[in-house]
Amino acid sequence: MSEARSGTSAPTVLRMILGRRLQDLRLGAGVSLEDAAKALRVKTLTIRRLEKAEVALKPLYVEKLLETFGADRQEIDEFVDLAEQANEPGWWHSYRDVVPSWFTAYVSLETSAQTLRTYEPQYVTGLLQTPDYARAVLRGGLPNGSEEELVRRVELRLRRQSLLEREDAPTLWVVMEEAVLHRAVGSPDVMREQIERLLDVSQLAHVSLDIVPFTAGAHVGACAPFTYFRFEEPELPDIVYSELLSASVYLDQRADVGAHLEAHSRMALLTSSEDSRALLNRMRKEYS
Repeated sequence: MSEARSGTSAPTVLRMILGRRLQDLRLGAGVSLEDAAKALRVKTLTIRRLEKAEVALKPLYVEKLLETFGADRQEIDEFVDLAEQANEPGWWHSYRDVVPSWFTAYVSLETSAQTLRTYEPQYVTGLLQTPDYARAVLRGGLPNGSEEELVRRVELRLRRQSLLEREDAPTLWVVMEEAVLHRAVGSPDVMREQIERLLDVSQLAHVSLDIVPFTAGAHVGACAPFTYFRFEEPELPDIVYSELLSASVYLDQRADVGAHLEAHSRMALLTSSEDSRALLNRMRKEYS
């Protein structure tokens, strides 16, 4: 279901997986929402929220539901253990003082995804930003923010980038507009260093970088930035995140996800990795 998040507690990916498993077990056992709610003496809305990972998975609730679904003791114990793990905050929880709750869901998805596809019309995507570029971007978006808040936000952005260095690093496919390279973020030195960073990462086996040139004209993806997530776990659907001015939208309906995926693929056809690298090299010289 499409959902806008503005102030709710963000679920971890494990909690989302377990919520889906609870739903599958309930349906497999032929138990209605109403009967599941009666077993816990709660409203049906509570069961819906548990299955959609909108609330924490209380071990006592989980245990009672699994008993109602006819699960054996071993399965119940294993599920409860996982539920307790799912309720543990992720590493990004320590940055909750400077990050809105709706974005912590993004970090959880990003950390767990097997494939990431992003479209960026304005700035270099956060996973590929240099420290100085990230600082300049964040300062521009936080004109009244304190220095401490700025430092914390930069720190979080750089820590997120460590996922690209993991042994099981996800596949990252970035499509950016040429305008990103012409938008002078920080000094010429900052831009040159950022472009050199893009040239370096574009050679990584698990990173693809396509830059749509101005000559491409109007095209299907000229819209807000978005990120597409695909996961190894079969319980999780593909998800698209799109960012608004003060909130975000998470989409998992097949039609919505498919439209974004098609747009990303069409935009990538407007250029090539060789042309993108050539453009980066030209822009690097302009900032020298």
